[in-house]
Amino acid sequence: LREPGLNLRVVQLFRDPRAVHNSRLKARQALLRESIQVLRSRHRAEPRGPSRQQQQLLLPPGLLGGGRAPQPQHRAEFFLGGALEVICQAWLRDLLLARRAPAWLSRRYTQLRYEDLVREPRTQLRRLLRFAGLSVPPALESFVHNMTRGAAYSSDRPFLISARDAREAIHAWRERLSRQQVRQVEAACGEAMSLLSY
Repeated sequence: LREPGLNLRVVQLFRDPRAVHNSRLKARQALLRESIQVLRSRHRAEPRGPSRQQQQLLLPPGLLGGGRAPQPQHRAEFFLGGALEVICQAWLRDLLLARRAPAWLSRRYTQLRYEDLVREPRTQLRRLLRFAGLSVPPALESFVHNMTRGAAYSSDRPFLISARDAREAIHAWRERLSRQQVRQVEAACGEAMSLLSY
């Protein structure tokens, strides 16, 4: 970031952790390997491993009864939930660093919430391109608007990139996650959620 010849800029994208958890659950098989890698990164960072309290966050009910390994049908959710907790901890570290960042970092770093991009695609695109020192071609503005205002929201194929009503996507977790899942995500990610105004 300090290298004058690079003029590097960082845009960090955040999304409501409840929506992230919902999306990750829908794509559980596709994200299983990635989730295991994320969990391994935490275990490398914590020589003694996570505490029992940390282990209980984001797990399906009854999963830790007597210290048993997760049942096969819950294994993917076990890894996805644990990975989300690690992701939220990393977000919190980043957010706290950004709050007390020196001027040279503040000029080169900005944050964007997915929900703000979906609600105001043109405004947020202009802000990001201005931050990067780039112009805003009208065709790009139209593209961003059209990609976030498609005919419907489809969650059947989460990695398919197509025009869809992204405004529905930001609230889909409210219909799909149980109250317990929402409480677990909020317990694991509460500090980061508070700093991000979720």
